[in-house]
Amino acid sequence: MIFQTIRQQQPLIHCITNYVVANFQANGLLAIGASPVMADDCQEVEEMVAIAQALLINIGTLNNRTKSAMLLAGEKANILDIPVVLDPVGVGATTYRKETVKYLLENIQFAVIRCNLGELAAIAGVNWQQKGVDSGHGTIAMEAEAVSLAQRYQCIVIVTGERDFITDGKHSQWIAGGHPQMTEVTGTGCLLSAICGAAYSVSHNPYQQLIETLTYYKKAGVLASAFTADIGDFQIALLNAIHRLSKDGVASCIL
Repeated sequence: MIFQTIRQQQPLIHCITNYVVANFQANGLLAIGASPVMADDCQEVEEMVAIAQALLINIGTLNNRTKSAMLLAGEKANILDIPVVLDPVGVGATTYRKETVKYLLENIQFAVIRCNLGELAAIAGVNWQQKGVDSGHGTIAMEAEAVSLAQRYQCIVIVTGERDFITDGKHSQWIAGGHPQMTEVTGTGCLLSAICGAAYSVSHNPYQQLIETLTYYKKAGVLASAFTADIGDFQIALLNAIHRLSKDGVASCIL
């Protein structure tokens, strides 16, 4: 099981991420046995990514300093064949975010793009009303646009929501499950992106392992909801759930 594999291999995941979720991401990676490092200064990101097994680029609290660091780290990761995950948080909300993501996609080879429906629409150039960093609303041929994006950038595209969709441009799959509370606290999607980096780094078949990652992350949400109905406790319950999955595997899914 992929979470157990991550615990066995203990990959170092370099996260250039946003300050809203950095602590939750770090604790989530620790919960499955990975090692997080949050380094985003241009003076050290190339050295740091060189000793990591995966790089996460998350634009949630984007600024010019971190934009430069993202490019340096991404280019170094490409040279060293280290997988890079892009989480284009709120890319459709502002021109600055759109231009930055376009710039990163032009200059970095990403292994995975993990986004929500509104972020997919923004990258694909589809008319969409994004609500800040939330998904927003509009009309999009989601499957076709995700497949097209995967083919254009030669990467795996994951679109998360009530049901998740994953494609490598040739193969595609829907994944059901999860719990509504996962959308009521900040950071669950951002943590998933970091875990996807860990899963990609330890696997010989990244596409299949990412399907398993999405499946068991949704199961973790269900497990967490079974232990608390209080939204303030949900993040802790989710960390506990992925920790149990990484230690006990599918046996921990039995309530």
